[in-house]
Amino acid sequence: MSTSEPPTWPHCAHGADPAADPVGCRGIHVPGRTECLAHLNDAGRDAYLTGLTPGDSIDHRGTTFTQSLLLILLNALCDPVTGRARMGNAEFDSATFEGIVGFGSAIFEGDAVFRSTVFEGQAWFDSATFKGDAWFGSAIFKGEAWFGSAAFKGDAGFQSAIFEGDAVFVSAIFKGEAWFGSAAFKGEAWFGSAIFEGTAWFGSAAFEGDAGFGATFEGTARSRPATFKGVAGFDLAIFEGDAGFASVIFEGDAGFDSATFKGHAGFQSATFKRPGFRSAIFEGEAVFDSAIFEGDAGFVSATFKGHAWFGSATFKRNAWFRSVVFETHAGFGLTTFEGHAGFGSATFKGDAWFGSATFVTADRFGPLVCAGRIVLSGAAFGRPVTLSLAAHRLDCRRTRWSATAEIRLRYATVDFAHAVFEYPLTIAAEPDPFVLADGSELADAALSGAPGPDVRLASLRGVDAAHLVLADVDLSGCLFTGTVHLDQLRLEGACIFDTAPSSVRWRRWLPVRFTERRVLAEEHHWRANQQRAVRGWNVAVLGAGRAGPLQLAPVYRALRKAFEDGKHEPGAADFYYGEMEMRRHADDIPRTERGLLTAYWALSGYGLRASRALAWLAAAMFLTIVLLIAFGLAQDTPKQTATGTVPAGGGKVTFEIDKDDPQNPTGDRFTGKRFEKALNVTLNSVVFRSSGQDLTTAGTYIEMTSRLTEPILLGLAVLAVRNRVKR
Repeated sequence: MSTSEPPTWPHCAHGADPAADPVGCRGIHVPGRTECLAHLNDAGRDAYLTGLTPGDSIDHRGTTFTQSLLLILLNALCDPVTGRARMGNAEFDSATFEGIVGFGSAIFEGDAVFRSTVFEGQAWFDSATFKGDAWFGSAIFKGEAWFGSAAFKGDAGFQSAIFEGDAVFVSAIFKGEAWFGSAAFKGEAWFGSAIFEGTAWFGSAAFEGDAGFGATFEGTARSRPATFKGVAGFDLAIFEGDAGFASVIFEGDAGFDSATFKGHAGFQSATFKRPGFRSAIFEGEAVFDSAIFEGDAGFVSATFKGHAWFGSATFKRNAWFRSVVFETHAGFGLTTFEGHAGFGSATFKGDAWFGSATFVTADRFGPLVCAGRIVLSGAAFGRPVTLSLAAHRLDCRRTRWSATAEIRLRYATVDFAHAVFEYPLTIAAEPDPFVLADGSELADAALSGAPGPDVRLASLRGVDAAHLVLADVDLSGCLFTGTVHLDQLRLEGACIFDTAPSSVRWRRWLPVRFTERRVLAEEHHWRANQQRAVRGWNVAVLGAGRAGPLQLAPVYRALRKAFEDGKHEPGAADFYYGEMEMRRHADDIPRTERGLLTAYWALSGYGLRASRALAWLAAAMFLTIVLLIAFGLAQDTPKQTATGTVPAGGGKVTFEIDKDDPQNPTGDRFTGKRFEKALNVTLNSVVFRSSGQDLTTAGTYIEMTSRLTEPILLGLAVLAVRNRVKR
């Protein structure tokens, strides 16, 4: 009953100003009297109190009690054997207690009714026993309210009660239902070691100070955890101070739906049978470290405005975090998800830490959005799983997959170093926003500042790539050194590698030009670290390590084979070029072999640069022409002569046909006619043919040299063209 409503019982007409309060004193008549207990004369009061015996029911609704008046009433009901006040039904609706109220150790054998009662001083109910129902609905406690070790054997109702001071229910026992709905705790509320055997309802309650239901490190009874054996309802409750539920045991349903936690929310080591935090708002830090969720855990649409920590928590069934918003960092390190890990539509505006988490049976993770970094390093997945993530960075260092897995990503840079998987695993870029179960697209506005949805792989070091598939992934910054079975890596779609700087660079006074080709990031780092490095090569970032030609040669060789197995011959050619470059610069090859490789590189780019071979061919032909004009062609065409002897007596004449030796040229050698002859000789030399021209001795040797070298250069050019166009 509201204190503003007039009582419906016969009330006392004394002690009030009719102009101020036309009702007068609200106290109910003492049996056989026309006044309330507060307004009885001494003789009448003594007669009434003398007639009371322990266990009697009393009715003092609306009565105003001073501290002394309450004391003499309780003394009249005191059991001489136990020394404790004992009463049957006790009705104190709308009563007012002035000063200290001492019901400590009292025994209420019937119902205890304190609805709309006003306690202006401290209210002591420590160790009180309520054998019937206890009703404190709409009561106002202006001082501290002490219910420590109180025993409520029936229902306990504190709906809409107002606690202006501290409310202490430490070690209280609620065997029936406990109703605190819409109660207002303006001071601190302590329920440490309390036991709720029935329903505990705190729906819409407002905790303006700290609320302590859990364990702290103080070691006092106040700091030990409460136990909820039935339903614990905190739906729509507001915690403006710290909310402590550490080590609390929720054996029934625990409902925190739409609750608001403005301060620190501590649920570390708590045990939940069936928790629900749907649409809850955590404005401060939310700590669930080492918590145990034995039933489905529902955090659907919850909002964590402060840090959220679930480190070492255990979800024995399904964990639902659909549409949850983490506005700062969220920590799930060492967490165990034995059922589904439902993070669909979740948004992490800070980092999301799942390091060393265990996903026992989860088959999906996401789709979710993380504006910071998702850390799955050391995590373990026990079943086939699909991960759908949109994040700036994904760390999967030493992550373990025990079954097939597919990782679909947007915007992310992935560190996959030392990941372990024994079954096929795919890392693929998702070009379009993820589609949710209802057909809508996942909003990834938190990543609007990213350059694009491309996926970049930062490292594969220490990975066994035998079962790895990469699809549409940017590998321009990937570190491959130390990857095992890299030749079995499968590359699907448009997998991009870094390229060599293609424009002309100056090394001191000499121009240097690198032909554009696919290049590993580690070659960039090595070349940029050289003393005479040209500009254009990328310097290694911190933590990238150092790899030299000796380590990079087998990496290029393995990737070449992977491209060849994928029938991508041009790509394989680029990695063959890289392999040869690393062999040429390695420290473990003899000088003669390095010389041969250098010549092979200079003449034709290891049989891959047709333009270089053709340039050398053109130069060789030009030199051959010049030498032939200058020294190889004879001055004139040698004339044939016939000589013979005519027998004296006649008969057959025998002639010997001979030719003059070609004469070295003199005078004007560089004429058009001599050029045409030299060109004819040179062109025939390229295709292993003899020109038939008359040459000097020097010209003969020049032609022999030309016929040896120029066809080789032509063959290298043809080979280079084939290597670039074949499939």
